[in-house]
Amino acid sequence: MIKCTVNPFYASRYSHAAHTPPVHADKPVFARLPMAPKNASPVPHLTSLYHFHRAGEYGDRSYPGNCGGNLICDLLQYFRPGSVFDPMTGSGTCADVCRELGIPWLSRDIRDGFDATDANCFRDLPAGSTFDFVWAHPPYWRQKLYTANPGDLSRTPTLDTFLERYAAFITNCAGVMAPGGKFAILMGDYCDREAGFVSLTYHTKQLAVKAGLRQHCTDIVRFSHGASSSRKIYRSSFIPGLHDVCMVFEKS
Repeated sequence: MIKCTVNPFYASRYSHAAHTPPVHADKPVFARLPMAPKNASPVPHLTSLYHFHRAGEYGDRSYPGNCGGNLICDLLQYFRPGSVFDPMTGSGTCADVCRELGIPWLSRDIRDGFDATDANCFRDLPAGSTFDFVWAHPPYWRQKLYTANPGDLSRTPTLDTFLERYAAFITNCAGVMAPGGKFAILMGDYCDREAGFVSLTYHTKQLAVKAGLRQHCTDIVRFSHGASSSRKIYRSSFIPGLHDVCMVFEKS
């Protein structure tokens, strides 16, 4: 068989051996991260790419969807707030970090009757409550169910209803932020069986701007070390999501 050589550059490429992708191994793969510029940051390793394979001694790792406290610790050491509010405390990870750093904090949770999407619950906070920093790790809609409480965001039946309640949550938190305060939200995208791919990070930014906030800094892409899905085997073909995103907003 004679190969066409009208385009000699194409012919040269055509004769090369086909690229063989590496065989996937059930072992960690180490990637070299870009060098970060040196600056006056009090937390030099806090960059837009965040990885910490150990969860740290914060919260309860057996709690569904538990977020390791290292990122929270780094954010608090960077922004150095005088007070912290955690409206979805879960297993108490943020509280553990605040306790270690000696920062005054207030924690609430749906399991204790505090619905962060309900403005009435915020009216029941201590009089005059304002905070320099709000940390939130909301449900990624219904990717993981947290409680049987129908008020739980993870129990919201439709995406439209979830976004409506999620918007109320962001607005409620913005209302208790001090001027110049920061609001860090850790959120991830996922593929829902009925709704398809849901870009919750996109919606988060849209809703935060509507609530009168502005993004303060770069997205922080957190590698999902230890995720339960990494130990599962799926029959379907898809591109795995190995990260979630921490977005920091500011109240002007």
